[in-house]
Amino acid sequence: MSTYGGLSLPWETWPIESSLVSLVCFRLMGNGLVTDQDNDHWRKQRSMIDPAFSRKYLNGLMGLFNEKTEELMEKLSKNVGCEIKMHDLMSRLTLDVIAKTAFGLEINSLKDDQAPLPQAILLVMKGLAESMNPFAKFIPWKQSFIQDVQKRARLLRQTGRECIEKRQKEMQNGDNIPEDILTQILRAADLEGDYDPESLVDNFVTVLIGGQETTANHICFALMELAKNVEILAKVQAEVNKVIGSKKHIEHDDLRKLCYLSQVLKEALRLYPTVPGTSRAIKKEIIIERVRIPPNVTAVFNSYIMGRMDQFYQDPLTFIPERFSPDSAKPYFTYFPFSLGPRSCIGQVFAQMLSQVVIAKLVQRFELQLVEGQSFNLLDTGILRFRDGIICRLKSSATWT
Repeated sequence: MSTYGGLSLPWETWPIESSLVSLVCFRLMGNGLVTDQDNDHWRKQRSMIDPAFSRKYLNGLMGLFNEKTEELMEKLSKNVGCEIKMHDLMSRLTLDVIAKTAFGLEINSLKDDQAPLPQAILLVMKGLAESMNPFAKFIPWKQSFIQDVQKRARLLRQTGRECIEKRQKEMQNGDNIPEDILTQILRAADLEGDYDPESLVDNFVTVLIGGQETTANHICFALMELAKNVEILAKVQAEVNKVIGSKKHIEHDDLRKLCYLSQVLKEALRLYPTVPGTSRAIKKEIIIERVRIPPNVTAVFNSYIMGRMDQFYQDPLTFIPERFSPDSAKPYFTYFPFSLGPRSCIGQVFAQMLSQVVIAKLVQRFELQLVEGQSFNLLDTGILRFRDGIICRLKSSATWT
């Protein structure tokens, strides 16, 4: 139970609303961890995956975080002075990291510009936006787009099936396998006797899309604000230089010392929550501060709007990382970029760690500038992003050798 104004709120009895279960008449995330309507089944799924997001396991991923981010740094260094589409690169980086850490897949999309999965995910995200329109499937000029989205969704699910089948064979053969999300899911499914191949694929797609797109967008929002606010950027650079210096490999203990960078990332999520809203299916009547919420309705909670309300934040449209300093008041129930309650985002620590590594390495080695003439218009596909991405120009840092 969670509490608000002295009331106990039965979050655990409120399943998430179901609009993301299918994509324009095609199964995408199905009954995965985010979209599962059956609370008992959801609890089983969550308990299966939890061990792969323990702090102990995540701490062991720092080597991979460093390795993949170094690939990004090499690519950026070859394009110093050029216009760089940062969203595309961040999406490729996060896809490579999540595919490897969660499923043991080597996508290598940073090195292979023609890798099919990045474009598949991008198109599927546009399809998710269309799926919010119940009439989309009846509009004649949308048919070719819908067919293309369905084709890419099939590619994602087929990739998941092949990955799952490969890991099952490795487990049966007694091969040495990673203790990742896929291993945890398959072991738990065997123990529970709850083996449904398509449900396993549901979680593959859920983790791949949910983790890749949100983390990439979060990094881009933070970079945009840093480039706009040179004094804040200078503070981050000073902190990174003090904590990390000129070393290439960032340790987990270093992340704990990057306090101001952590505040920057939290402030970016206040203004630009990568999941701008969440919803819950209310099954029973509840009264909150004399407001009656009837049963059998969907309640929508918009973290994007709440993060910009002056009744909750002073000067809300100004980027002020100090709002999240240790001695500042905590904005309970007005700041929930990873949702709240039992169904809060399982990958939030993973996302924060990776974002810190990427931005720390970037400001360590480069001076960051935004290319003029960008709109920075936002697009909500269920996940918040820049409509046209973010374009930067980098200059090698004088302090990096």
